[in-house]
Amino acid sequence: MKSIHFIVALAIAVAVSSGQAEDVDTLPAQREALAWLDNVDAGGYGSSWEDAAAVVRKQVTRENWEKALASVRAPLGMAGPRKIRSVTYARNLPNAPEGEYVVIQYDTLFERRGAVETVTPMKEADGRWRVSGYCIK
Repeated sequence: MKSIHFIVALAIAVAVSSGQAEDVDTLPAQREALAWLDNVDAGGYGSSWEDAAAVVRKQVTRENWEKALASVRAPLGMAGPRKIRSVTYARNLPNAPEGEYVVIQYDTLFERRGAVETVTPMKEADGRWRVSGYCIK
């Protein structure tokens, strides 16, 4: 009898945790990430800094942001097709303030080689999603 209660409790726990994840609409964050990437793809490094989350603008100057993006993007060439690898909602990320985040990974085919891009929009106080992190591997 105890094993039946355990199985039922486990099934309820799985259903509750699955339901919570499904309640979060990540599409606005995904749209913001793609618009931001389109801007970066077009060479808008400075304006991508302006459109980034406040935490980014506080930690990195516009000039350093532009230099960093140019140094990682130039060797790859033009960005080609992107395919979503994963989308993960999180409230806590390492070395980041508590908040709402969506970590999106794309398999991206650049002109010279493929790469995995990670774009992390965060929901700011005004309710807008803005990119708070970008990484290429």
